[in-house]
Amino acid sequence: MTGRITGTGSWVPEHILDNNELSNMVDTSDQWIRERTGVERRHIVWQETTARMAAKAAQRALEQAQVDPEEVDLILVATISGNEILPCTACSVQEMLGAVRATCFDLNSACTGFLFALNTAQAYLNSGIYRNALVIGAESLSNLTNWKDRGTCILFGDGAGAVFLEADEKSRYAQVTHSEGEKGRALTCSSRNQKQYVEHPDAQETYMEMDGREVFKFAVSCVPQVIRELLEKEKLSGEEIRFYILHQANIRIIQSVAKRLGEAEEKFPVNIQEYGNTSGASVPILLDELNRKGCFKAGDKLVLAAFGAGLSYGASLLEWK
Repeated sequence: MTGRITGTGSWVPEHILDNNELSNMVDTSDQWIRERTGVERRHIVWQETTARMAAKAAQRALEQAQVDPEEVDLILVATISGNEILPCTACSVQEMLGAVRATCFDLNSACTGFLFALNTAQAYLNSGIYRNALVIGAESLSNLTNWKDRGTCILFGDGAGAVFLEADEKSRYAQVTHSEGEKGRALTCSSRNQKQYVEHPDAQETYMEMDGREVFKFAVSCVPQVIRELLEKEKLSGEEIRFYILHQANIRIIQSVAKRLGEAEEKFPVNIQEYGNTSGASVPILLDELNRKGCFKAGDKLVLAAFGAGLSYGASLLEWK
């Protein structure tokens, strides 16, 4: 028994910050950003919250699946940027949707979060504990970004994506995941909820900090590796995969992964130019866009892959129904 995706949804804030506006805030330019990252603009929360974006994306997934909120068994939200520590974002989403029967909790695995949450939901459905699940990736990264740090502020954006899974005896799903905690200092964000910040409320350490070079090296190495591991495990060749749906971190990473796998870039759809890096929201936002454009047909094999803080990474195979 595995979970079949019967609905997808996404939602991003209306407020857009493009590269030209960003160049008035830090020493950069539209050309410099596009050439190095592929990002042209990003959507930024104004009055929205992470939970509100998650709920809107989830509602669209439920509408497509033709399921009432009261029928939902499980809600998982992958996020590092909830607006509150308590209650968890998933419980706030439950309240907004009216999904009164659902069990709810959050997962924190940054950019790999949605993939890990999807794996978790699949395990619950496979065991028979639940019959269906809402899996959501939602981030307000602009709240964690130092807008004076050119190395990070050019990359990140806000948004949410969701899928609704229903237990199905004939669906196919497989996953491979890894974590390398010894490399975790390459991407950090300390909590403001520590005693040291009582005397230093503006401590810079509460923003995301990244060793971009190390993260890039990690990604271009580990993502092809884990995809090959997944395909070997499932006895599949690259030619059998319709799309590789990768975390949208940097266009150069995606291009490098395609090259190392010997696959055409056309099999690696991108939307980073519009949204930037939305962390755990990037894979489900892209999945929803492709689904609503009619890019998938029954029987298509898709590989979802992500990498991020931890450092963690993984790849999942699903067959579209």
